[in-house]
Amino acid sequence: MTTHTEHHYFAGLDLTGKRVVVVGAGTVAQRRVPRLINAGALVDVIAPEATPAVEAMADAGELRWHRRPYAEGDLDGAWYALACATGGEVNAAVADEALRRRVFCVRADDASQGTAVTPAVAEHGGLLLGVLAGGDHRRSASVRDALAEALRTGVVDERAEAPAPGVALVGGGPGDPDLITVRGRQLLGRADVVITDRLAPRELLEELGPHVEVVDASKIPYGRAANQDVINSLLIEHARAGRFVVRLKGGDPYVFGRGFEELLACVEAGVAVTAVPGITSAFAAPSAAEVPVTHRGVAHEVVVVSGHVGPHDEQSLVDWPALAKLRGTLVLMMAVKRIGEFAEVLIEHGRDPKSPVAVVQEATTRGQRALRSTLDEVAEAIHGEGVNPPAVIVIGPVADLAPESRR
Repeated sequence: MTTHTEHHYFAGLDLTGKRVVVVGAGTVAQRRVPRLINAGALVDVIAPEATPAVEAMADAGELRWHRRPYAEGDLDGAWYALACATGGEVNAAVADEALRRRVFCVRADDASQGTAVTPAVAEHGGLLLGVLAGGDHRRSASVRDALAEALRTGVVDERAEAPAPGVALVGGGPGDPDLITVRGRQLLGRADVVITDRLAPRELLEELGPHVEVVDASKIPYGRAANQDVINSLLIEHARAGRFVVRLKGGDPYVFGRGFEELLACVEAGVAVTAVPGITSAFAAPSAAEVPVTHRGVAHEVVVVSGHVGPHDEQSLVDWPALAKLRGTLVLMMAVKRIGEFAEVLIEHGRDPKSPVAVVQEATTRGQRALRSTLDEVAEAIHGEGVNPPAVIVIGPVADLAPESRR
């Protein structure tokens, strides 16, 4: 049995409104920052470059990104620091400044050289679980997983064998980490490699053991994006190298998620692949904002439409004139940028200009907000309120429903 010399005092930090400095903006920062944000910390990230996910958090105003190298004095006023730069010299300098300023600091590349360590963490029903194992990261992650699984299912199986090499396409749900399926969370906990994107529940990444490789395949709307062929190749290459790969996606893998393209690529390459359904934001987002996509006597049909191309684009496969004649619910995905075009074509072909519309942004997350409008005014309302993707747009009588006490 290995004897560890690291001894730590376990404490919960109240970081609400307090400055936390994160040096480095790679995948380590990507895994750690979301929980700091959720804890209410004022996060300053210092790094010349960032992963797409960290950049998206900065663009959304969830953190401040200083696009430059670390410099002496950056920890002034900080309560807590994370040194997760790619260079050991930078992390050493951060840790040294933190020591002089009496700021607790986690050093990602060499935990023993920091003054704090990050436990293996998980959340369940309002409980925050943290496990420290004296520097044995795999052990702490294993015990954490077992405790979390015991709470979720009542069954702990520490003798479970690692899954065979292959790929699992896991739908992460609409954003809240608690809305991933039990099966999806189980497979995620057994992964050697996780290929994720910005719409997947980002808090789940922190539950991964330090041995798990995280690949950011974010697709930021109208910004930089990982090529789908590259993603397919990564899935195949890692699986062929004997690893179990989880492709963690937002929503459901097969609802405008290109999941079936990835399945076909794996099958063609002879790689074992399975798909784990997820809760699609097409229905979860309206539900989170108390908009039922169907209601007895109001809507007997629901049509989910992709808005990634305009109604008059030659690539469009949507019969917009036919949609305009329907009386039920239209759910538009990826339609924020072109909502004016979609509203215009629907009205032109018979949809009532005063049809109720609900728009739900970042559903089931802390950033969720919703607005109500009408078809002829929704484009202006979205622009005026500064609504940005990801957002789901619901058109139809159901968008005008609400409990009497909340009207």
